Amino acid sequence: MKTLVAVLLLSCAAAQAAPSASGGGTVLPSVSVDLPSGGRAYPGTGAGAEAMNGNCASCHSAGMVLTQPHLTRAEWQGEVTKMMNVYKAPVDPADVPAIVDYLASLTPGS
Repeated sequence: MKTLVAVLLLSCAAAQAAPSASGGGTVLPSVSVDLPSGGRAYPGTGAGAEAMNGNCASCHSAGMVLTQPHLTRAEWQGEVTKMMNVYKAPVDPADVPAIVDYLASLTPGS
């Protein structure tokens, strides 16, 4: 029985990896995924909102960031630094002060 299962699996794999009719290579099916839009830009005007929309929106929706717990300026600086160093976020270092200012402004009294 195990031999039969192995033969069937190998047959299926061989059929899927068969060269295309055009003469070469493996044909892989095309897959398309539609991701939902966050639907919100980071609110406000000025350097902070521009820096957030230009650097952070590619990974973090405004809705997700705007509902985070309130952090101090130092804690936000640590989060931005972590995103850049640990997660390799492509954040322009020149925009970091504006990003931290923007995030700290979300916390009353920061």
